[in-house]
Amino acid sequence: MRYLTAGESHGPQLTTILEGVPSNLPLKAEDINEDLARRQKGYGRGRRMQIETDEVEILSGVRHASTLGSPITLVVENNDWKHWTKIMGIEEISEEEKEEVKRKITRPRPGHADLIGGMKYGHRDLRNVLERSSARETTVRVAAGAVAKKILSELGINVASHVLEIGGVRANPPQYKNLNELKDRTNESPVRCFDQSVEQEMMNAIDSAKENGDSIGGIVEVIIEGLPPGVGSYVQYDRKLDSKIAAAIVSINAFKGVEFGIGFEAARLPGSKVHDEILWNEEEGYTRGSNNLGGLEGGMTTGMPLVVRGVMKPIPTLYKPLQSVDIDTKEPFSASIERSDSCAVPAASVVAEAVVAWEVANAIVEQFGHDRMDLIKENIERLKSYAGEF
Repeated sequence: MRYLTAGESHGPQLTTILEGVPSNLPLKAEDINEDLARRQKGYGRGRRMQIETDEVEILSGVRHASTLGSPITLVVENNDWKHWTKIMGIEEISEEEKEEVKRKITRPRPGHADLIGGMKYGHRDLRNVLERSSARETTVRVAAGAVAKKILSELGINVASHVLEIGGVRANPPQYKNLNELKDRTNESPVRCFDQSVEQEMMNAIDSAKENGDSIGGIVEVIIEGLPPGVGSYVQYDRKLDSKIAAAIVSINAFKGVEFGIGFEAARLPGSKVHDEILWNEEEGYTRGSNNLGGLEGGMTTGMPLVVRGVMKPIPTLYKPLQSVDIDTKEPFSASIERSDSCAVPAASVVAEAVVAWEVANAIVEQFGHDRMDLIKENIERLKSYAGEF
């Protein structure tokens, strides 16, 4: 499977085309809208979320609530477009109209794609860069991820995400009975954190950053349960599932790090306390004594829960702006301010959930039967049976 996204932050719409989604997958707009709504929530979001109410329109690839196997087109309209039709329109405008628009940006913001993107594509108006490099694009990545989650759900595979840390405030490791409990609790939390004892402290940190004109980042975690063993491969670097997931995580705007299982903590421990011992019993077959490696060995799933974390830096648009240089005058200035969030970590956990779900679903579809959901189910059951007897 693959997908491409298109659209600008203040353009008329965001679009994604999904290719390779198997046929006969039950799919309705509400399956996607639920995740779009989750992405828009979260303590610390900016005014843009008060303008937009993201809902998807399915334009191709689905008939009578079932996928056809042909490309699926998903569109999310930008409600704010009506205020930007002159500024972001595709039609040519006169010099007089250009002067009237007065939205040209020549002052790059530190931490954004503005300066380097302008250099790369030859744009003297940096709005041409920031409109596409904006995190608004993740809207349709969440839509694509919702389709991937629907595939996984049909296969008995459960996906969840939550926030572990915001602005240095750390949650205790979540203790839950099952993944549905984790999902229910985090969906109720304004910061998408399972640990209620630190929710207020996280919100206080966000409030403090906002009052100071600053921003803060954090750490999110994605967990997937119910995976069969052997998804992915060890035979080539680009077929390893963990490498694909790592690339997907750091492709999210402002994400700067990724780890699996105990991650970087493994560097501080001896091997005897890192690797997961292999156990076997009549009822379950092969199991593990721990899950320190996050459900992955040699680029393949082990059958244990997949656990991946991503590190999000503070959003670089600040209300106490940093120093920069005007690309026209070369004069120093305090960076311009575009509408922004003081903290987007809760929303980013939903985006992380989407991109990880896509990579896992893609690996499963590729490995177990490209075209039809019924064949994929049959092939997974065959693998589970074989693994139990191995």
